[in-house]
Amino acid sequence: MSLRHAVLGLLAEAPASGYDLMKTFNASLANVWPATQSQVYGELTKLTAAGMVTVAAEGPRGRKEYAITDGGLGELRHWLTDVEPVGHARHDGLLRVFFLGVLTPLEARAYLLQRAEAAAGDHAGLVEIDETTPWDDDMISVYGRIALEYGLRQSAMQEEWAHWAAEEINSAKARNAAEGTGGRQQPHAE
Repeated sequence: MSLRHAVLGLLAEAPASGYDLMKTFNASLANVWPATQSQVYGELTKLTAAGMVTVAAEGPRGRKEYAITDGGLGELRHWLTDVEPVGHARHDGLLRVFFLGVLTPLEARAYLLQRAEAAAGDHAGLVEIDETTPWDDDMISVYGRIALEYGLRQSAMQEEWAHWAAEEINSAKARNAAEGTGGRQQPHAE
């Protein structure tokens, strides 16, 4: 996903100013595709130059309200239907899991329990968003709620997995694997 398509998607719901887009971004998309104010305004400038959005109204102090054009809607529909989603090919946290055998079992468990705590915090933040968002029948609310459910389920799964993995460190296989590092572990007391 690109910021371009996120902005187009928001404007497909209704015309909005950059300020309005940032409010919606922060309320609904920040957990999916975070963006700064300068990035959103920069993207609006690029989309306007490309003819995908137009300035629909201008207000006081240079306030502009943007609307998606037919070309922008076509680009959004093309991206939604014809462009294969790009998944995360790299995951720093899981890469670390592959090498936890270099640590003592206590350190490895501590790392995994920290991951569980972080996932629980993420989950709690998403629950708060769900409980405080005035869900409506508009496009952003309906499909935003569906995307939020993905985050809720994923964070719950990550927490559950991290607790499970921390317990796995106690298994005989994990202990034998740690012993198989050839003494390259740092000496730590357990």
